[in-house]
Amino acid sequence: MAKAIMVQGTASNAGKSVLVAALCRIFKQDGYRVAPFKAQNMALNSYITKDGLEMGRAQVMQAEAAGIAPDVRMNPILLKPTSDVGSQVIVNGTVMGNRSAKEYWAQKKALRPAVKQAYDSLAAEYDIIVIEGAGSPAEINLKQDDLVNMGMAKLADAPVLLVGDIDRGGVFASLYGTVKLLEPEEQERICGLIINKFRGDLGILRPGLDQLEALTGKPVLGVVPYCALDLDDEDSLSSRLDAQGAQHAAVQVAVIRLPHLSNFTDFSALERISGVAVRYVSTVQQLEGADLVILPGTKSTMDDLCWLRTSGLEAKIQRMHGTGKPVLGICGGYQMMGRRLSDPDGVESGGEIAGMGLLPTETIFHATKTTTQATGSILQPKGIFGALAGVPTVGYEIHMGETKLLEDAQPFQTLTREDTEVLDGCVSGNACGTYLHGVLDTPAVLEPLIAALMQHKGLDAGQIEAFDPIAYKEKEYNKLAELVRNALDMPTLYQILEANHA
Repeated sequence: MAKAIMVQGTASNAGKSVLVAALCRIFKQDGYRVAPFKAQNMALNSYITKDGLEMGRAQVMQAEAAGIAPDVRMNPILLKPTSDVGSQVIVNGTVMGNRSAKEYWAQKKALRPAVKQAYDSLAAEYDIIVIEGAGSPAEINLKQDDLVNMGMAKLADAPVLLVGDIDRGGVFASLYGTVKLLEPEEQERICGLIINKFRGDLGILRPGLDQLEALTGKPVLGVVPYCALDLDDEDSLSSRLDAQGAQHAAVQVAVIRLPHLSNFTDFSALERISGVAVRYVSTVQQLEGADLVILPGTKSTMDDLCWLRTSGLEAKIQRMHGTGKPVLGICGGYQMMGRRLSDPDGVESGGEIAGMGLLPTETIFHATKTTTQATGSILQPKGIFGALAGVPTVGYEIHMGETKLLEDAQPFQTLTREDTEVLDGCVSGNACGTYLHGVLDTPAVLEPLIAALMQHKGLDAGQIEAFDPIAYKEKEYNKLAELVRNALDMPTLYQILEANHA
């Protein structure tokens, strides 16, 4: 059975996911078979495994850092918010249905065996499991039947590292307060404190660290410096959504920041291309100057289409498209671009709604969820997207509903799901839609698309700088591991790991 160590935080966005990834890479570098684990994740960024099962994107990133394939056992419970008070509940990669917070809370205890089975199965195959908590263990109103913080630490008999984010301020109070709000046996599980995202002179911080150790009785294992790393993010707390991109870049891409935006990691590779600026926009004014408009995925397509309409963005996008600006829709964004969306079974909002009319398609929602990996080949589109003719694609689908092509509508690509070949997406002039997440992840698609956008502006495309996403990610994971290894007291951390499993 694997040794376990757990990373908990004083709050959401304290850096737990990234520190788990760092430890996964460090242990891998040190010769161990290591895997990440998070009992319950709440995020709209998800991923489909090779088995067609859905899991949180953060654990995918951590698995990459560990050098292993993503496995749904790493995230047995995934909650995808559908409203302010409800979520779609996914257990072991399969949808259980939508639940209000109250309904989920009532059923939560029954999910404990699924969490334990997933963890035990994973732990039987690896040397070390690095477990991530969620939010804060000191949320005292949620401690009953806890599955993801101290409840998980007890289930795995894991020592806990508690992380606080100094960048947001109040780190000493948050670390001290978190420790003191825990039960005595829970406090005993905390074997070290970590301060994250530090900027400044460590010597000035040192007296505070000494006092914190004296007050809590817990050693500070390290202070991790702030560093701008380019890793796939978990949710809409991501700072990348606030980025407006370089105004001088040759190609300006505007991604609509929908209220229920999901899987915005679809655009990570695009952001890394030299000469391309990606900005996330939520107002008509922010769309000015865009060379490509992208309608991304969403957990609530019909609600977000209504928002797009009332915000004035729909009319602006239609006008831009009328002048020849290309518009690309992915998943929910593709559904919005059609002529009509129908929800007879109330999967989303119920009823019918007119689409944007950019593509000759109609979408009908139904309760069955499509979750599959796929490979494809783009057909012979016209307009700007014609530059992609014959290009291979790879990615995954996550969607409720099916889209029908009307009249003589032209599909975008052929997809192979396992052994079945299907048509996907639709293209009409400079409007294009696809269900394939990850379609923009490869140089085979990105390079000709960027060249076509530059030529459309009358610019010399020249030589688009080659980009290898796998090598790029490896470099970032190694950079992260070096940063954290140098910041933490690794000998003591290994002692904690060994002592708890002696």
